[in-house]
Amino acid sequence: MKLWQQKYQLNKQIEAFTVGNDYLLDQKLVKYDCLGSIAHVKMLNKIGILDKTESDKLTMALYEIIKLDGNKAFIIKQEDEDCHTAIENFLIKKLGDCGKKIHTARSRNDQVLTALRLFYKDEIKCITELMDNLIKTLVAIKQKYGSVEIPGYTHMQKAMPSSVGLWAEAFAESMNDNKLLLLDIFKLVDQSPLGTGAGYGLPIEVDRETIAECLGFSKIQKNPIYVQNSRGKFESTILHGLSQIMFDLNKMASDLLLFSIPELGYFQLPTEFCTGSSIMPHKKNPDVLEIIRAKYHQIVAFEFEIKNNIANLISGYNRDIQLTKKPVICGFEVTKNTIQIMIKVLAQLKVNKIKCKNAMTKELYATDKVYKIIKKGVPFREAYKEISQEYETT
Repeated sequence: MKLWQQKYQLNKQIEAFTVGNDYLLDQKLVKYDCLGSIAHVKMLNKIGILDKTESDKLTMALYEIIKLDGNKAFIIKQEDEDCHTAIENFLIKKLGDCGKKIHTARSRNDQVLTALRLFYKDEIKCITELMDNLIKTLVAIKQKYGSVEIPGYTHMQKAMPSSVGLWAEAFAESMNDNKLLLLDIFKLVDQSPLGTGAGYGLPIEVDRETIAECLGFSKIQKNPIYVQNSRGKFESTILHGLSQIMFDLNKMASDLLLFSIPELGYFQLPTEFCTGSSIMPHKKNPDVLEIIRAKYHQIVAFEFEIKNNIANLISGYNRDIQLTKKPVICGFEVTKNTIQIMIKVLAQLKVNKIKCKNAMTKELYATDKVYKIIKKGVPFREAYKEISQEYETT
């Protein structure tokens, strides 16, 4: 039975359309909704809605669902609409009237937000750990090949001497900045929405502090209208943070694609990381890097999908917001998978020291020559002019 079920039956075609794929996406949220419900039960016991026996029964049943979910044995059906309905139906079937009490002092609106934010917090932590591993891999490249010189490019032309170490360090430093951004986003979502109802508060006094403490939230999101208005806003902010990580992976992949072409050959990918051609038997294609490069655009598309979805909505909950769930869940999956693949690529990356050395042609040192003359007291512009004549072409 649906949480809003009344005497009439919803048209099946309308049901399928409005439910969409929420019942599938929500398999990722079962544990988090149960944890939110366990904290809610504790609060209901504290304010006298549930007695200790009821509280204990509900808590045990919710942990049972978590265990079932961990064993892939708690399945949400389309007619359930979402995990929240499936969980409450389980509790009612198992505990009768006791199960019917659990929805006291909450709406599905703040219940959904609570489960999502607990999920977001875990996902952000996971991505932060993956970023740490990526940084370690880049540092290992610097330690192994750091002194190997390669050309530095501006305007896609040779410019000045660079090195493998300088290249790897650039991305490691940028990833550290991305971590700072992600940690700030973590602080943003680390606010408890539970206890605000459908966006306009509740006609009963609840202990929101107890709920926030039980769930490990650092603070309470106070204004009930803002709680609903922040859905979609927070999700797009998460995706923006993920896009910064993916932007760096995109650029890294582009560099590796360029530097590994046979004409340059500074870097080499393992053969087992490359695909072949159906017509050209000699080909070893770096498809993995091309797909990494493309994944950035997926994340940006997800971000703007959400922003476009929530624009022009009036304050409060609107069902349009349901469509913000998939982009952010997919965004986490794409980002985690892409970081893992890039770590694997970098860990096996080889540097061809001979080709790097051969690429260090004399024009790369033109600016060095200018500054050697400057040290003799010659004005910069005169020194620049003198050296530039060496590289004039007819």
